[in-house]
Amino acid sequence: MINFQHLYQELTPLYEEREAKAIVRAVLEVRFGLTLTDILCDKVSEFSPKELQTLQEIMKRLQKGEPVQYVLGETDFCGHTFKVAPGVLIPRPETAELCELILQQSPEGEILDIGTGSGCIAITLALALKGKGQVTAWDISQEALLIAKENATELGANVNFGRQDALQLPENQVQWDFIISNPPYVTEKERVEMQRNVLDYEPAMALFVPDEDPLLFYRAITKYAKTALRHGGSLFFEINPQYEEAMKSMILEEGLLEPKVYKDSFGKPRMFKAHR
Repeated sequence: MINFQHLYQELTPLYEEREAKAIVRAVLEVRFGLTLTDILCDKVSEFSPKELQTLQEIMKRLQKGEPVQYVLGETDFCGHTFKVAPGVLIPRPETAELCELILQQSPEGEILDIGTGSGCIAITLALALKGKGQVTAWDISQEALLIAKENATELGANVNFGRQDALQLPENQVQWDFIISNPPYVTEKERVEMQRNVLDYEPAMALFVPDEDPLLFYRAITKYAKTALRHGGSLFFEINPQYEEAMKSMILEEGLLEPKVYKDSFGKPRMFKAHR
């Protein structure tokens, strides 16, 4: 007989018990509409043959290491449900903290999100600002832009999307009040520390940078911000905690002001802010 315990134990070879339980619970809630009470009362045992077949197909994908967010096709971020697929990075809680930090600044005016992926940052800001700022979002991936546009439509967010390589940013034509980016920042040497469900499924182009140039994207975006930001405008990044000091030095060398690092909920240097 299939029950909740049986299901999460199928995942314990890959995940710790608490995470395995959370994954199975998410599947049962999102795909089958079960409440926590239903799960505890073992409603899974009452599934029809068709529901059981669907559940077994899902479990096979999860046992191979596929992230539950891709299996379900969605994830929660800042109180909203975002569509996700293997072509975009799965939004992380740390990125939600970056959004919270930005919103504490009461941003207005022209806002640019570089490397938008699923659109989670741009859309979250657009929804929170309720017309007080105009949000633009760029990404090099056409697949990511399609998903981001779909998320914006579904959530009713007004965001201007465009295809743009973060390493070949345009000559300054627009003055931005805020530039924000969560660019690739994981070095190749850090691959050995990463879980299989990330390495095998999430897009490498959204994750990795060369070991010899870990600030590759930050430097390109900062050079752009030197002229593209209005005077007094702010630049926000999500960063690799290992390169906190290198980030500060690079920002000052490029002529931006007051580099400041904020820690995430795990106590790691994660959010970065500077001014023009």
